[in-house]
Order: sequence, then structure tokens, then C-alpha cells
Amino acid sequence: MEEQHSMPTKYDPSATEKKWYTYWLKGKFFEATGDPDKQPYSIVIPPPNVTGKLHLGHAWDATIQDILARTKRMQGYDTLWLPGMDHAGIATQAKVEGKLREQGISKYDLGREAFLEKSWEWKDEYAKFIREQWAKVGISVDYSRERFTLDQGLSDAVKEVFVSLYNKGLIYRGEYIINWDPQTKTALSDIEVIYKDVQGAFYHMSYPLSDGSGSIEIATTRPETMLGDTAVAVHPDDERYQHLIGKMVKLPIVGREIPIIADDYVDREFGSGAVKITPAHDPNDFEIGNRHNLPRVLVMNEDGTMNEKAGKYEGMDRFECRKQIVKDLQAQQVLFKIEDHLHSVGHSERSGAVVEPYLSTQWFVKMRPLAEEALKLQEHADTKVTFVPQRFEQTYIRWMENIRDWCISRQLWWGHQIPAWYHKETNEIYVGKEPPRDSENWRQDEDVLDTWFSSALWPFSTMGWPDEEAPDYKRYYPTNVLVTGYDIIAFWVSRMIFQGKAFTGQRPFKDVLIHGLIRDAEGRKMSKSLGNGVDPQEVIDKYGADSLRFFLATGSTPGNDLRFYWEKVESTWNFGNKIWNASRFALMNMDSFSYSDIDINQEKSIADKWILTRLQETVESVTRLIDAYEFGEAGRLLYSFIWDDVCDWYIEMAKLALYGENEQAKQGTRSVLAHVLDQTMRMLHPFMPFITEEIWQHLPHEGESITVANWPVYDQSLVFEEAVEDMEALKSLIHAIRTTRSELNVPMSKQIELKIRPQDEQMAARLQRGVAYIEKFANPSLLDIAVDLATPEKAMSHALSGMELFLPLAGMLDLDKEVARLEKELDKLNKEVERIEKKLNNQGFLAKAPSHVVEEEKAKQQDYAAKRQTVIERIAELKA
Repeated sequence: MEEQHSMPTKYDPSATEKKWYTYWLKGKFFEATGDPDKQPYSIVIPPPNVTGKLHLGHAWDATIQDILARTKRMQGYDTLWLPGMDHAGIATQAKVEGKLREQGISKYDLGREAFLEKSWEWKDEYAKFIREQWAKVGISVDYSRERFTLDQGLSDAVKEVFVSLYNKGLIYRGEYIINWDPQTKTALSDIEVIYKDVQGAFYHMSYPLSDGSGSIEIATTRPETMLGDTAVAVHPDDERYQHLIGKMVKLPIVGREIPIIADDYVDREFGSGAVKITPAHDPNDFEIGNRHNLPRVLVMNEDGTMNEKAGKYEGMDRFECRKQIVKDLQAQQVLFKIEDHLHSVGHSERSGAVVEPYLSTQWFVKMRPLAEEALKLQEHADTKVTFVPQRFEQTYIRWMENIRDWCISRQLWWGHQIPAWYHKETNEIYVGKEPPRDSENWRQDEDVLDTWFSSALWPFSTMGWPDEEAPDYKRYYPTNVLVTGYDIIAFWVSRMIFQGKAFTGQRPFKDVLIHGLIRDAEGRKMSKSLGNGVDPQEVIDKYGADSLRFFLATGSTPGNDLRFYWEKVESTWNFGNKIWNASRFALMNMDSFSYSDIDINQEKSIADKWILTRLQETVESVTRLIDAYEFGEAGRLLYSFIWDDVCDWYIEMAKLALYGENEQAKQGTRSVLAHVLDQTMRMLHPFMPFITEEIWQHLPHEGESITVANWPVYDQSLVFEEAVEDMEALKSLIHAIRTTRSELNVPMSKQIELKIRPQDEQMAARLQRGVAYIEKFANPSLLDIAVDLATPEKAMSHALSGMELFLPLAGMLDLDKEVARLEKELDKLNKEVERIEKKLNNQGFLAKAPSHVVEEEKAKQQDYAAKRQTVIERIAELKA
């Protein structure tokens, strides 16, 4: 550690961070101890994907969690904050395949095993990057316990869960319509599909009846799927079609005969009241097909091209096929109308491709029983997961109440391969944690599990489960808190809760703190397509990690989005400078002052007592706000205490003692200043770890790092109510004097007369106790404090709480010159008021100008009128 009191002159965030992040990366102070004498506290970290850089959302998660971890650690909790990374099946495989394509290689050229080796190489490379980024953000995770969703322990947990759910009948394999990504050629769960409004068309067609007696009208947005139609459906009570139910129609182009059926699903009021049924390409049609035993005709390949059942369209892309079919139907006079139609179309969250409802054999989790058990947790205060803000509990409940079975198989190689084997000669399926004994007669399912399947187990699989005697599992589970964004309540939070209940019998965490999304300054979501993303590393390089962290922690309230402004990050950098400079001043006045010299029980000045009281109030409030997850309010309170109370008032007042001749007073103020800075740096440390560690190391202190220093505790013996009342009166008085000097352009170097009339002797005594401060900050040539003070002539007056302040004008300025200046200013203001009034009385302007422009002009009118009134009153005072 560096020697005390030798802080560099200039605050350089990069130098400070460089010193500490490598030190902290070793995790020396962050390992959970398992100490039975300490209360355990554990935090769930959302594991970032091993696909590259951390984004601002990760930095926001990490900052909030780190504030909790550092605070609890300093409060004496045995704190576990376990880091880890997610294998991100689809995203990582896409990255690795992309890298191989650049080399002219495909995954099939390599084969599964060699491809997985390449994927692990990718993981190792990018995991290193992520650790470095974690350290640069300053997060205090327990690196000794780092986990990865594909490591052996988590793989064991995944197999245990899969086999258990399968044996209970809650995992099954079946042919269903699933969301299919033709670009990555894999299934997607419902929440991996993003819906966007797309301008499309409704295509109106007439299907001819087979007996030649007429036709029936249908409409579709996807004419290419008509090649797989196996019925036309109408509502059973629709009188228009009663006579057609049971008849056959001839499918245009294909020529295949299909029946007209009756089903309650059909909406009689929509379109013609008749719909085409394509069980292999629409989830609703799939259900209708099941009810009526319809065949399923799949007309597409996995890559979105048409297959052999599409006839002459085989090999065409699905959208090119649509164009050609429309032309052919028009030529046959089957298609008689096309109308524009804006509709919601599903897109793959990962690749952006239009999702295809696709008939496929997949693995599913039967969700209803699991969801019902999880929802029971919310019925009792001692078992429920508490959402902060509370409104997000309803988001979770609505999702769970309306949940559908979860498609968990993915057509990938990178991930947890499904522990199911198929006999090569029979239809037998074997599911187990280990391969079947005669494994040569079996082949393992080539698919892997959805990444979220393993992520759902994260709170307990990372702690040694399924070994329920694992020390970490027994001590730290269930965890205390999860911090995450509202956008993954369905993706991740809900799944952790139902899996936690199913396999541990408990909620996985007590609280879920929800934050919003980070948006740009215009309120838009950050995205590659808009080019409005911000790299947290870029912010750190420019303003330092502490500035970024403090902005993220204080820029929003729980559950709400945060807008990113470079100007606000810069303002937190200025805050860091303010802290640095104040600390340097303090340290320059602490030569040879050691920790053992600190004695805050000796005689203290009014300012000393006041700042100690304000410190206790701040300790109480900041601790309470952090416990309530109100980090923004806690940070803003610290900002105000440091900037206003410590820097602008106390340090200035402390100079009286520090630069004085009284050694006892000097030592007393040094002690208070050292104590206040020490305690303040401890409270600020969870928000801004780098600068606080650096300053604390230079302050007189005990201990190796502020990270493991004790959290400040409210001390009633350091609360001095009378000193607070004295100080508030002095601050009010000094502020009024400074404001008047500024308004009259009277510099602080010019002495002025001050006359003060307290309302009673108690206030008079209060002011007398603070005379030294009044003289320092007001620079009076004459100071007259008296309860029976006569009202002076030609003086500026201020009615303050408990006193009146008079500032005789003759001693401050040339009255005639000031009146002339003010009258000139009044003339300008009169012209501005007249100009705006004319504009606002102009009906043509009011009719044509946008409403916001009119409102701006009205605001200007009020502003100029108020300024004019102030000048009029000032002139009257000077002429009186």
C-alpha cells in the first residue's frame, strides 16, 4: 500500500482503476467464508453470454448487485456473490460457425466433436475478456466459485432434472407445431420470438366445390401454405354454410380433394367465415386437425425452402414461392382480390429471421403442474418471491397463469445434449443420466437443451445441488436477492422459480429487484440497427468506472428505464473530482496525523458538531435506503451530503481551526475531518469503489482495504441538535448575504456593513456563537447584532427565520449609478414584455403556431414580467 497523505494532485480514474482492479481480480476480499458466526447473504448474478463484450445492461445489473454485495460484506455478513457465464447455445454456435465460414469450413466438415472443441476454445477466449470487463467495472465477485452452465457440476444437475421430470411425465416428446428459425435451423420457445408489425396482404381465393355446384371463399396471408391444406373449416352454426358441411373442395394448383368441416374455432364475423386448414404449418390448424383426424402435409424444408410435396415449387424460397403462387392463382382466376393488411409477424430474437410455424418432433416440458406449484409460493408471505417494484409480481403471475408447454429441444451441437437414446432396431426410448449399458445398439438424441433449461437451475446448481449436503447449498440457498431487467421475467425469473420449487421445495430467492432497459437520450432502445449502442468500456476509458457506476445507480428508480446521457456521466466525473480535491485538502492538513490520533470526543466547534450530526443522519438514511433497494435515492443523498455539507460548508468552516493558532482546536477539527471522510468513503464505496479505496488508503486508517472495513453505524452520542440549529441559522444568514452581494455585483473582497436583528435573545446568542463564521464568510466592516436594533435607512432587508438582516446600501455601491443601471435594464425588460404581449395578442400567430411554441412564449412572458417586477422593486428600495 502507498504511504498516507501522498495523493497525486490530479484525479486520474484510469491510474486509480489500474492499481486496484488487478488487485481485486485476485478476489482476495470477496470469498465467502462460511463462518457460522456470521449471517449468510447470497446474491444471484445473471450470467452473461460467452459471446463477446458486456453491454450496458450487464454493467447496470453488476453495479446494483455490487452495491449490495459490498454493503453487506462491510456490515459483517458472510456474503456470497458467485460469478458465472452462460453458454448461450444459439448465439455462441452462430458466432463459431461464422468464424469457421471465414475459413471456408462448415461444422459438418469438422464433425460434432471437433466443432465442440472449437466452441470450447471460443468460450475460453471470451470468458477471459468477460472477467477483465468485470474487474474493470469493479465488481466484487467470489472468483474462487466461478461457474459455467456447461461445466461438469451443472451438467450433472441438468441431467438430474431432465430425467426426474421425464420419469414424472412432465417431459415428453411429441409432434407439434413449434416456432422454427429457418436461418439457424432450430426450434425456438415462445419467448424467443419477437413480434413486429409488417405490411402484408390478405389474399382472397375461391376454392371450387368438387361436385361443380359452386365455390367457397377463403382468405389467407400466407398463400404458399395452401399447398399443405387438408380442409376448409366453417362454424357449425353459420347458416351460410350449413349445406356445404361434409362436401369436398378441389385444392387449386394441387388438385387434391379436401373436406369442408365444422369447428367452433372459426370466427363467423371475420372475413368470409370460412378458413383454410393447414395442420402442419399453423398451431391453431394443428389443434383443429387433431380434433378432426386430418392428415398433416408438411410442404417446407428446415431452411425455409419448399420440399417435394410442394410439387413444381420444390426448391424455391418460401417468399419467392408466395410470389409465384399468387401469379399462378391469378392466372387460374382463383385469386380474385388482394388487400393490404398490417399484421404482427414473429421474428427470431437471435437471427432476426421470420419465424415459421413448423410441424416437428421436439421435446417439451409440461408446464401447467409446475406453474401451479410455483404460484402457490406467492400465497404466503414467508414463501413468496417478493418483486420490487411490486407491480412486476403481476407480470410474473399473468405469465405463469397463461403458460404453454415449453419446447426445450434445440437443433444445435453446442449445449447440453439431451440424455435420451433411441434403440437402433426398435422404437424404444431410453432416458437416463448415463448411457444404456449396451450403448452400441443405441444412438443418442443429437439435439441439445434450450439454454434457459440450464440457466433455470442457476441459483442451486451452482452451489453443488443435486448433492443436498454440499456446504454452499446448505448455507447459502435459498439466496437473498436477484437483480435483473423486466425483459427477462418470463425468460429466466419464472423458470428459476418453478424449477427451484420443483427440486428444492423452496423459492430460489427472497427478493427480485427489477430494473428497466437502458435507452438512448431520445428514449429509443439501444440496438445495432439504430447504431445507438454505447460500449461501457468506452465510457470507462473516458470517465472511469466510478463515474459510470454512479450514473447507473442513481439515474433511475426501481423498475423504470434509464436514459443514457454523456453529460450526466461527465457530471459524476466532476463529482469524483470534487471528492478528490476535498480529500487532498484534508490530507495536506494532516501531516504526521495517524489513526491513533483521531479523537472525536474532545472539544468541538459548532461546525464540527453540525457535520457529525449530519453524518449520523446520512448514515441512517443511506443504510435504510440501500436495504430498501432505493440506490438512486441513497446515491443522491450521498452526493448532496458530500458536495453541499462536507465540501461547500464544512471544509470551508474547518479552515478557521486548521489555519488558526489554537492547537487543541486544530487537532479537534483534524479528528472530525478524518472521521467524516473515513465514514463517508465507506458509505460511498459500494457506489464508487476505486476512488474511495484510493482515498481511504491515504487517510489515517486501520485495516488492509476499505472493502472489508466496517459499515458506518448510527451513533446517537454524535448528534448535537443545538449545533444543528446554530448552523442552520448561520447558513441561512450567510447565504442571504452572498446572494445579495452577487445580485449587486459586490465582490467578497469588499467589506460591507451588516446589521442583524434577532427575534429574541436565544437567536442572538446563537449568532454570537457563530460570529467567527459570519466574519469569515461575509467580510463585514461592521457587524451589529442586537434584538433592539433600529431599522436602518436605505438598506436591503431580508426576513429570515428568527431574524432580520439589513445591508446598508451606501457602503456597498454608488446609489445613483445603480439606479441608472437598473432603469436601463427596466427599459429592456419593458420592451421584451411589450413584444411578447403583441405576439400573444396576434390571432394569426395563435392560429398558426404549434401549441408548444405558444406555451414557450407564454413562459417567456411570465419570466420577463417577474424580472421586471424585481427590478421595479429594487429601484423603489434604492430611491426610498
